Amino acid sequence: MTQDLPQTLPDWLAYCERIHPKTIDMGLDRVREVARRLDDGRGLQPACPVVIVGGTNGKGSTCALLETIYGQAGYRTGLYTSPHLVHFEERCRIDGQIVAADALLPAFADVELARRGAADQPEISLSYFEFTTLAIVLTLARARLDIVILEVGLGGRLDAVNIVEPACSIITSIDIDHIEFLGTDREAIGYEKAGIMRTGRPVIVSDPVPPQSVLDRALEIGADLYRAGRDFHCGGDQQQWNWAGRSRRYAGLAYPALRGANQLVNAAGVLAAVEALHPVLPVTAQAVRNGLALVELPGRFQIVPGQPALVLDVAHNPHSVAALTENLDAMGYYPTTHAVFGAMADKDLPPMFQRINPLIDRWYFCDLPLPRAASAADLAAIWRGTHPRPGVESSLHAGPQAALDAAIAAADPADRIVVFGSFFTVGGVLQNGTPRLDAKHLPA
Repeated sequence: MTQDLPQTLPDWLAYCERIHPKTIDMGLDRVREVARRLDDGRGLQPACPVVIVGGTNGKGSTCALLETIYGQAGYRTGLYTSPHLVHFEERCRIDGQIVAADALLPAFADVELARRGAADQPEISLSYFEFTTLAIVLTLARARLDIVILEVGLGGRLDAVNIVEPACSIITSIDIDHIEFLGTDREAIGYEKAGIMRTGRPVIVSDPVPPQSVLDRALEIGADLYRAGRDFHCGGDQQQWNWAGRSRRYAGLAYPALRGANQLVNAAGVLAAVEALHPVLPVTAQAVRNGLALVELPGRFQIVPGQPALVLDVAHNPHSVAALTENLDAMGYYPTTHAVFGAMADKDLPPMFQRINPLIDRWYFCDLPLPRAASAADLAAIWRGTHPRPGVESSLHAGPQAALDAAIAAADPADRIVVFGSFFTVGGVLQNGTPRLDAKHLPA
């Protein structure tokens, strides 16, 4: 029966794209049934504590901080995030390292056999995300880890990772995104995000102003709510910051190595989770300090050394673009800021342009290799409708790398280039490694 299965990870991914009629199919019944069939009914639940991280913005940063702090404390960590920037294997990390493609193949095969079912069981259709999530979580469940961190892909209540029982949940900042699936306002979206809470288990809400629906859901099911500004607090000056929770305090902390003022909100929520899990996973203050200093995450206000300055950021909705704008504004003066931009057609694009327009002097719109991506021409038309400053020019390009090449060619050494709008935009310029931007300015 296994002879007809794909033999390589690219073959498996291509197969997963073909077997379900919908790219996104909300619901847990099919995923739960396949999970029930796995490992002789033992399913996917790891034997160690699990943290599920949901929210609109800040999930990836929160996961990276958790992974690094617990790794520095000596624990074996497992991490699942999505989407990836360049290679699919980036979605699964064990002990801080991206797993090899071959290490995922046994779990893909087992999920497929469970999906097909035994003779008396019906075959179950899974979407690409559902199938790959099951395979990665199964890989982590078999890895004998001390903690597993799972990032929600979309929403929370009906996301595939929510079939796993968390010891702790984290809800990061909430904003309007994926309205066709989650709702048109923060209250509706907050209700979906709150679906990762569990009765009697800690849930960290790091959003400083969470929707009421999140707070109501915690009260309704009896979750142990850790709320920013009530159960944990942070503050600081230009050099260091302090954090205080229910029973623990940290003073004189270095700011997270991840750039951007919004990272302090994420880090504060992470420390609340560390406090909540302390009875089962003790962490020293030194591990916290080391984790904050050593954390890395490509594509989150990532500044690439060289001239002109290059900023890579996966900001792809109004809230994250607002944070990107504030961070760019804090960088100081640049004669010209060039923007490489590609995005999905379902994003709320006008507010994104309106927020960042004052900082951008030249736009390079690019196509992306996905059916649901907006074309460069459509992006340019929407941008023109937001009434940018007079004299700001734009151009159209076949992909992110072509757009970046054009920006590099036009930029002076003192200028700045920002690449944003989607994981696929940033990933497109990282396909061949981190760009070197000073080559054209070196002496011949």
